[in-house]
Amino acid sequence: MDDQDSARDDKVEKFWYTWCVQGPPRDKVVRGRLYRTLPARERCKFCFAPFDGAGGAVVKTVFQVYPSRFNPLYCNVCDDFAKKYQGGAEVPVTMFFADIRGSTALAEKIEPKVFSDLINRFYVVSTRVLSQTGAMIEKLAGDEVTAIFVPGLSGEDYTRIAVDAARDLLRATGHTDADGPWVPVGVGLHAGVAFVGSVGRPDGIMEVAALGDVPNTAARLTALAGTGEILASEETLRLAGVDVEGLERRQLTLKGRSETIDALVLHV
Repeated sequence: MDDQDSARDDKVEKFWYTWCVQGPPRDKVVRGRLYRTLPARERCKFCFAPFDGAGGAVVKTVFQVYPSRFNPLYCNVCDDFAKKYQGGAEVPVTMFFADIRGSTALAEKIEPKVFSDLINRFYVVSTRVLSQTGAMIEKLAGDEVTAIFVPGLSGEDYTRIAVDAARDLLRATGHTDADGPWVPVGVGLHAGVAFVGSVGRPDGIMEVAALGDVPNTAARLTALAGTGEILASEETLRLAGVDVEGLERRQLTLKGRSETIDALVLHV
């Protein structure tokens, strides 16, 4: 690696660290807050810019922001941003995974169109809940939604906000309704340090992602969460300021990990 490449890597690392820990520039914060107030079904999964409806018309006309032709999950601005700042930094995060329980069996019982509508509704509701928190939505894929909470975007209480978002999502999917949920969901949470940044090919699709043990552990916890459960590591709940006294405890051996992890179960 020559000096020019090294200087670029240092610049990119500093950028991502600053963005995730201290927050983006004020103009981007203000614009992001505006985007969250505008109604839409489809949004950029990074900045939440609306893509359709009246909100989409406003941002397209006023800010020239619209779905990227390379990656329709992002707007054109965020796609350019991901390509410009390819790389990342190690930052404190709380990872949020929400997964539909028994989706394979569910898909066998209902028509494909009905199942597709259910998944889409789950995406829309999840995005609506997360758009109020400052989270970065990492993935909307299959039967799962993944989000990254960092202090620079969600605030110093980002771990507590992630826990609140998990509870809000369970409420929004009907887990407190007398008739039961309209879709069965389990949530996994884990906090720690992860590599967050832009990954992919500069000449192809780029995505903002979190990599490392923390997202891997959160994914494993999600796989073990039952319907209506939030399964979180004990340290995560302590960081969130949650009183863990009386909560159900599970000592879990997670696939790919050499040590067990103490997990606690939350409900709404």
